Amino acid sequence: MALGMSKRRLVLIPVLLLIFSAAIGVLWVNHYFPTITRPSTTETSSSTTSTSTQTTHTRTTTSATTSAFTSATSSATTTRTASSSTSLWHPALVTSWQWELSSTPIDVSIHVQMYDIDAFDNDASQVAAIHATGAKAVCYISGGTLENWRPDANSFPSSVAGSAVSGWAGEKWLDIRQISILGPIMEARMDICVTKGFDGIEADNVDGYTNPTGFPLTYQDQLNYNIFLANAAHARGLSIGLKNDVGQVKDLLSYFDWALNEECFKFNECDTLLPFINAGKPVFQTEYDTSQYCAQANAMNFNSLVKHLSLDAWRQPCRGT
Repeated sequence: MALGMSKRRLVLIPVLLLIFSAAIGVLWVNHYFPTITRPSTTETSSSTTSTSTQTTHTRTTTSATTSAFTSATSSATTTRTASSSTSLWHPALVTSWQWELSSTPIDVSIHVQMYDIDAFDNDASQVAAIHATGAKAVCYISGGTLENWRPDANSFPSSVAGSAVSGWAGEKWLDIRQISILGPIMEARMDICVTKGFDGIEADNVDGYTNPTGFPLTYQDQLNYNIFLANAAHARGLSIGLKNDVGQVKDLLSYFDWALNEECFKFNECDTLLPFINAGKPVFQTEYDTSQYCAQANAMNFNSLVKHLSLDAWRQPCRGT
C-alpha cells in the first residue's frame, strides 16, 4: 500500500506541475495581451447609419460633377433632412396664393395665404406687410438665366452666358454645369431673400436642358444643379418649389417642398405633377388668359390661377379665393 501510494504521488507530481505551468501561462497572456472587447450594438448601429447617409449623398450626386458642387452640397445634404422639419415652411395642399412679379407695391388686401413676388423689386417692408396679413412670402429669382437688368448681372462671367431666351429681351441661358461659378451667385441671391424675411424660394428657368441654351446640357446636369439649389435653400431655412421641369419630377420630388407650373393643361403635362399631390405637397399652377381648365385643375387638387402673361396684379383663382 505504501509503495502504491508513493507511485500515485509520483504520478501526481508531473500533473500538478503541468497545471501550475498552465496557470502561469494564462496569467502571462492576460498581462501582455489584454482581451479585445467586441464593439457594442450601439456602435455597430452608428456605423450602419453613417454608411446609409453616405449612400444617400452618393445618390444625389451621381455621374461626374465638379469638386465645387461636391463641396457646396456636402453640408446641404445634411439639411435635406431638415427640409421635413417643423422649422421649415411647408404650405398646405390647398393654399390660396398670388403671383405678382411685374408691379409694385404689392396689393396685400386680397386675402390669400401666399404671395410670390420678385426678390429684387421688393424690400423687407413689403415682406413685412405680407406677413402682417398672416400670409407667407416667396422670393422669385431666376436660377437658370442671366437677366441683364439685375443688380448682380456683372457677377456672371461671359463664359456662363449662352443663347438668348426666346421671347424675353435681355435674358440668356446659363451654363448650369459650372456650379463653381453659379453656386455662390445663387447662394448670395438666397441670402438676400433671407435678409428680407422671405419664407420660400421660386427658382425659375430650371429646365434649361430641354431648351436651346447654347450648351450641351444633359438630364443629369440639370438634376445636379436643381438638387444644389434645393439644398442651398434648405440650408438657409427656406422652402423651395420646383418650377416647371416636369420631366424630372420623379427624381426631384424628395428635394422640393412644392411645385409651381405654367400651362401644364395647355401642353397636356399636368399628370406629371400628381406625385407632388400624392406626397401631400401642393401644386401651384397657372394658365394664361383662359379659365377653361379650372374644372380639371380643381379635380386634380391644384391651386390654379388664371393670370396675364405679364404677371401683374390681376388674378382669377379657379377655387374662388
